[in-house]
Amino acid sequence: MTTFELLVWSECPSAEEAHTRLAALLTELGRADVGIAVRWIETEEDAATVHFVGSPTYWWQGRELLPPGESAPVGLSCRVYRRRDGRPSPLPDPADLRDAVVTALSAES
Repeated sequence: MTTFELLVWSECPSAEEAHTRLAALLTELGRADVGIAVRWIETEEDAATVHFVGSPTYWWQGRELLPPGESAPVGLSCRVYRRRDGRPSPLPDPADLRDAVVTALSAES
């Protein structure tokens, strides 16, 4: 089964909404068959092991779906995305997430 991974930290309030939006997007794309596995990152060691730059982080086949900049710090924190209009947001711009998901699914083997 094809699965996206959602890496989250329990102290971040946007984790549930991140899951809801990804599930809704997959349904909209006609890909409700694609799973979403939630992976909890709860220690600094876990964060360092997977190069976790904040919650929520979307993964596809072991890689960041929406890669952060090179200087993004690793650790337990809530992630800050930039929307297309430049505003900071706890979740990615819906159009950016859609584009990344469509690209990932089109490259699936």
